[in-house]
Amino acid sequence: MSQLTETAVKGPHSNLREKYGCLIGGEITGSGSGNTFPTINPATGEKLADVPDCDARDVNRAVEAAQKAYPGWRRLTPMERAEYCRRFAARLRERADVYAMLDALDSGNTVKAMRQDVANAARLHDYFAGLAPELKGETIPANTQTFNFTLREPFGVVGRITPFNHPILFAASRLAAPLVAGNTVVLKPAEQTPLSALEMAHDLKEIFPPGVVNVISGDGPQAGAPLVKHPAVRRVAFTGSVEVGREIMRAAADGLKTISLELGGKNPMVIFPDVDLDQAVASAFNGMNYCWVQGQSCGSTSRLFLHADIHDAFLARLTERVKAVRIGLPTDEATEMGCLVSQQQFDKVMSYIELGKKEGAQLVAGGGKPSNPELQCGYFVLPTIFDQVDYRMRLAQEEIFGPVQSVITWKNLDELIPMANSVLYGLTASIWTRDFAAAYRLAQEIEAGYVWINDSSRHFTGVPFGGYKQSGLGREESYSELLSYTQIKSINVNLA
Repeated sequence: MSQLTETAVKGPHSNLREKYGCLIGGEITGSGSGNTFPTINPATGEKLADVPDCDARDVNRAVEAAQKAYPGWRRLTPMERAEYCRRFAARLRERADVYAMLDALDSGNTVKAMRQDVANAARLHDYFAGLAPELKGETIPANTQTFNFTLREPFGVVGRITPFNHPILFAASRLAAPLVAGNTVVLKPAEQTPLSALEMAHDLKEIFPPGVVNVISGDGPQAGAPLVKHPAVRRVAFTGSVEVGREIMRAAADGLKTISLELGGKNPMVIFPDVDLDQAVASAFNGMNYCWVQGQSCGSTSRLFLHADIHDAFLARLTERVKAVRIGLPTDEATEMGCLVSQQQFDKVMSYIELGKKEGAQLVAGGGKPSNPELQCGYFVLPTIFDQVDYRMRLAQEEIFGPVQSVITWKNLDELIPMANSVLYGLTASIWTRDFAAAYRLAQEIEAGYVWINDSSRHFTGVPFGGYKQSGLGREESYSELLSYTQIKSINVNLA
């Protein structure tokens, strides 16, 4: 019987452990205080498990374990470190159904989408493992009496804080670059969705030497902040909200730490009048990530700029597709769209829907909870579209992080560009047109770190991902990410 079949027979809860612990120094352990907190199934409101509620003392233990492991890990060749990551990638693939079901239970994302997240995480470990031989320095011409060269060396202990929207994808994949580069890691997953990372701790324990990877659970103030501030943590990487990103920058400043931030987005999708409507509508739907993480993505194309000439026809088709979405329990293989991650997130999204109505936008789809009685206990929100949105409305300026799409009408490219660039964010953008001259011009003018032309949302291994403005600092999923976990040392040899 396959693992997937077993899961279907036993039910999704068969993937839960009776007890969860952190990974510190190669041992699965509770918090030093013994305190725990519950993690909740957002689709049903039931408690799934109690997990360790870590604080500064646990952070200290984890960092000390990472420090102790660092010299031995650093002394391995890059190819030897890469082999550990390949073994971990293979383990992720072997247990993909377990991880996917845990994330479906814990985050509200569909099990189908989370199964793909596991595959993406494994692929990134293989990718960075393959880049290991590229951790090279340079030789620099001098004169006949001197010889100059550089080395790329790791920082030491890296702190990695990951978000709730893609729990296993970010927790697993964001270990690869720092580990291949020779760093040791302390990972803190989001407190809303800790289960897959704590399950991952058992696989990490079997594969990596003790202390090379440490996993702690807890909230931002008690666990995240001490990790960022710890003097032995020399490099910090965070994925999450702009507000928390700013706090991390301030906290890291005292130690002059190297940081990278992948933050929010209010991303434009621009539709020209010459497009194939069916293709562009499908992209507008997919780009909003309705059926991936219920719109809870920094890359969602939540501002849809429709040219006036095709506005009505395009919006009619998009609305039809949105209203046909199959909303259901995230653990059901037939479900297209699950639920939001928490009461807090649900209340935030609903408040923006009410705000959109008050601001004068026209609600054309969604705007509330589904009517299915089975879903009333969960944080389900219908995929929502507002038309007649002014680009200056808060609805079009602020990141909602939920399934709410704003339609803005445009006629002139020179007027469109400042509207598209009017927000604080600059993560992604999507442009749909057969006019490649216009597309290229807009791609140059638009303030975004990742631009698709006649596509949206897809990530390609090796292509740098990151944002402009307040969408973050640094680039990930690429050679640039690997290099960002190294420091350059210059060495001069006097031959005289």
